[in-house]
Amino acid sequence: MNQLTTAMPAEPTLKAIVRHSGPLALWHLLSLDAPTIAALWTWFIALANHVRLPLSSTLAMAIAVWMLYAADRLMDARLLNADPAHYEGLEARHYFHHRHRSAFLSGILIASIALALLLPHLEPEAIHLYVVLAGLVSAYFLLIHAARGVAAQQKVAHFLPKEIAVGLFFAAATFIPTVARCPNLCPRLLPFALLFATLCSLNCLFIYAWEHAGSHTSAPPHPITHIALRNLPSLTVLLALSGAAITLFDHRAPWPVPYAIALSAALLLLLHNHRLAINPVTLRAAADLALATPLLLLMFLHE
Repeated sequence: MNQLTTAMPAEPTLKAIVRHSGPLALWHLLSLDAPTIAALWTWFIALANHVRLPLSSTLAMAIAVWMLYAADRLMDARLLNADPAHYEGLEARHYFHHRHRSAFLSGILIASIALALLLPHLEPEAIHLYVVLAGLVSAYFLLIHAARGVAAQQKVAHFLPKEIAVGLFFAAATFIPTVARCPNLCPRLLPFALLFATLCSLNCLFIYAWEHAGSHTSAPPHPITHIALRNLPSLTVLLALSGAAITLFDHRAPWPVPYAIALSAALLLLLHNHRLAINPVTLRAAADLALATPLLLLMFLHE
């Protein structure tokens, strides 16, 4: 089995290089997890609403999300340039990106060229909505990364916690292609977009809780984040029940969407209950894999 060099904590105050093996760890460390889920849900939302998307739409989504996540992790790890012993707030993915930063930067350059070639094949309405969303995302993350240190970033994110922002931006991006092709679906899909945004935020919150368990070095989380972390199981059960209820009782709804959301919420809760028995890198990757539930519903989908 191929092995992959990355970084994990070896001491309370240091990160050391250790080895991880397996495709799931590789999927996460190469920043392929988020783009895979984004492309899958983009395709799934359209198909569940009988909207046919061109392949260019899902490809552009995957490429754009990979560029964003890879760049975000490289920027998070930039403190290692000044202080290689710095570890506060950094995880295995950050050390992996920093160690292979030249390859990632080259990949981002190639991906940007591929994305530029795909743009003419997208719906003009979708491009317009993506420009607006990209402006909001860029402004938010530039403010986050302009602040040096965890405490400073917490102050910048005071008006909107990062976990909530990621959920909203991620959900908006995946619904845009469908709404751009069929604007009349916008009112009907808004509740499902909010449910999916909640699922994505819970995904981020679970990861935050797992990675900061027992940590006393980071700045305290945003009050909203703090409240959510204290009630994660209850919020997840509520989301799963909401998705299940809509699936069963709202016969006008595109039922595969709330059903997949409910399944993913249940899987996140299952991972949370078994988190201590799972390797941290595998657990982090599995949190994103839990959002791949549309794959379980392929047999029920048709255009």
